[in-house]
Amino acid sequence: MRLDRRSFFRMSLGALALPAALLRYRTIDVHSHYFPKEFLNSLRTEGSAPGFDVDFADPARPILVQGTVRTPLDESYWDLEKRIRRMDAQRVALHVLSLTTPMVHWAPPQRGAALAKIVNDALVEANASFPERFIGCATLPLQAPDAALKEIERLSDKSAIRGVCLPTSLGDRELADPSVFPIYERCEALNWTVLLHPVTVIGSARLQPYYLRNLLGNPYDTGVAAALLIFGGVLDRFPRLNFVLPHGGGTFPYLSGRLEKGQTVRPELKNKAERPVREYLHRFYYDTITHSASQLRFLVDLAGTDRVMLGSDYCFDMGDDHPVETVTKLKLSRADRDKVLFMNAQRVFRL
Repeated sequence: MRLDRRSFFRMSLGALALPAALLRYRTIDVHSHYFPKEFLNSLRTEGSAPGFDVDFADPARPILVQGTVRTPLDESYWDLEKRIRRMDAQRVALHVLSLTTPMVHWAPPQRGAALAKIVNDALVEANASFPERFIGCATLPLQAPDAALKEIERLSDKSAIRGVCLPTSLGDRELADPSVFPIYERCEALNWTVLLHPVTVIGSARLQPYYLRNLLGNPYDTGVAAALLIFGGVLDRFPRLNFVLPHGGGTFPYLSGRLEKGQTVRPELKNKAERPVREYLHRFYYDTITHSASQLRFLVDLAGTDRVMLGSDYCFDMGDDHPVETVTKLKLSRADRDKVLFMNAQRVFRL
């Protein structure tokens, strides 16, 4: 029997045992946030992070409150059937679910561990209910490294969990602090990916007006985190560990030349990394959230199509409501487009 090209392609994909939704849309969104209702209820009833609150005046549409900034949440943040309808409208096959602000590292250790369990159990349940549409990156109580390792072990045999989501700053510690190394070591052994996301950003006082805390603070903080992972020796110490930088890598890709110049002239950076900064560009993965076609093209050209993955920041107002179109408008070759839309994520998250 002679197969036409389309039939051969379908059989080839089928041999890979890909989920039906992925066969249909061939897209994976690696930056999609999830607030389990139980998590929000716990913040309301038992207290939340300093400067953070949840307004439940309308239970169907709670509002995240950070100072004067109010961010409404629609039900698809926790109602998975409604979320799937949104995903279908966007032509997105699968969400890699992760928590965002305020995460759980602000709480006393016991409370942080309990909150992490609420979130992670909800991720496992989301995958059990819709295994073709959702996987997750676990939340960890990083304020207590032993508890964080215990939570990793509890989840280590759960196929729903393919990585961890860490804040770009741990408050009084940074991602290059040796106390985090056992977490990296265990994630590397499990082949789990580390997805980063800003929570408490640098220069918060100056960035309060005009929503600059998000517009500028988030990408600045991601750039700082990337530099600390390089100069703090984390990428050299854990060569097989994958890190995903949100918001197009923040400032890091665009300031990598300046960082490398510093390596050549500043004594503070002597012997702090094994290679020039440009070589670490290819140790990170990046999502597509730049809100600029020219900047996304720059990122793709700089880091390579093997290192960029579809992302939406689902579904905040600063997210991308049309992430697939963002990629298709770049007019990449079909092979490169497929890498960005789903193949890179398929590899990184072991689908």
